[in-house]
Amino acid sequence: MNKLRLIFLALLCAVVALAADVTGKWSADMPGRGGNSRQMIMTLKAEGSALTGTVSGPRGDTDIQDGKIDGDNISFSVVREFNGNSFKLNYTGKVNGDEIHFTVSREGGNAAGREFTAKRVKE
Repeated sequence: MNKLRLIFLALLCAVVALAADVTGKWSADMPGRGGNSRQMIMTLKAEGSALTGTVSGPRGDTDIQDGKIDGDNISFSVVREFNGNSFKLNYTGKVNGDEIHFTVSREGGNAAGREFTAKRVKE
């Protein structure tokens, strides 16, 4: 029985070791309305398969929610406020070295998700 536990623990450690290293600061030009884009900064922290951090916006930083890491795939949500209304943005991304290729979509919205690439900020 102890041998089985050790094997399970070793496999669990291997899965955690394979998770993408996304801890740090990431910068992206986010596409917006009318072809305009704005720079955003994401500060991410990975702990096993959990992801925490913030996403910058015109009104400051917003904490991410429901952050997850599964191999090279990450996902999280951000709830924003605009004119007294809240809306939820869902981010999904694929990590490729020092880049994350994201799709962001508004929950409950009809528009297709917007794609952008975030690059790791070297500090």
